[in-house]
Amino acid sequence: MDRSLEGRTAFVTGSVQGIGLAIAKALASAGARVGVHGLATPQQAADALAEVKKGGAAEARFFEGDLRNPAAIEAMMKEVTAWGGPDILVNNAGTQHTVSLAEATRQVWDNILAINLSAAFDTMRLVLPGMKQRGYGRVINIASVHGLVASVQKAPYVTSKFGLVGLTRVAALEYAAAGSRESGGVTVNCICPGFIETSLIEPQIQERVAKHGGDRIAGIADLLGEKQPSLRMSQPDDIGALALWLTHPAAHNLTGAAIPVDGGWTAQ
Repeated sequence: MDRSLEGRTAFVTGSVQGIGLAIAKALASAGARVGVHGLATPQQAADALAEVKKGGAAEARFFEGDLRNPAAIEAMMKEVTAWGGPDILVNNAGTQHTVSLAEATRQVWDNILAINLSAAFDTMRLVLPGMKQRGYGRVINIASVHGLVASVQKAPYVTSKFGLVGLTRVAALEYAAAGSRESGGVTVNCICPGFIETSLIEPQIQERVAKHGGDRIAGIADLLGEKQPSLRMSQPDDIGALALWLTHPAAHNLTGAAIPVDGGWTAQ
């Protein structure tokens, strides 16, 4: 059993469901204390904490904070830091709105950029100095395949994800020499998922499944055929497993990367 994160504290934004919850559970399985965050009712927050604790977390706590509000982020991160660390920061929270560039409003632009990019800037600038001081730290930003390639109808989203990849690379350079191989060092990386099988895209899946007479595999292949050569989706747990590996000492020299998990999408 992997208990490599015992004594470490992790904080995962947007972790009450989907990819964020899968990452929180993966880190919990290695013995980390895990801070959970998200837009959630008290029951949703309690359910997420229960799953993380069941997954093996040494301790779990829910933190509130509106990621559109820099003051709220600063207050939340002070609470997280007082709780401990964090040694591992995962910026997973994100939002998307599909709209043409001509029809996108400034409100849509500001909202997406605030949550997907500016919030990561604030969390990172507040925790990286402490990681440097301790000689160990992992920042894992959940970007997207759209941080590497563009698609139509997604100008604000693509901009935010390209920006997140750039921010990640700058931070990786600034902290590359922090710590040592023995202490684990400080690394900053992006994971760039393609299609992930979550509730958010289930309506798209069901539409294609119906076209193929109820055959889910054929429906998914039809949906992915335009973009993802593998013709199969990843699961949230796959992203959790990769995030966990990035926390290991063996990953001390992997920094500044934007790692695609996209079935060959960006290899084309």
